[in-house]
Amino acid sequence: MTRRDLLQQHQNKLNKRYKQLVEQAYNLHQTDHEASDVFAYKAIKILDKLNRLSYLARDVSQTAS
Repeated sequence: MTRRDLLQQHQNKLNKRYKQLVEQAYNLHQTDHEASDVFAYKAIKILDKLNRLSYLARDVSQTAS
């Protein structure tokens, strides 16, 4: 497996987790504000990781070209 494939696989995993956390935050925003904020914070942290991985994947694809 190439580095690019590994980065893509990790991005997919994080993206799935990000969507789950956003959905949980949304579902709780009316009933449990504290839990909703926790899920939203975790989602933001994962989004930051996704953005970093996008940058790395871009670097990998540019060097491969």
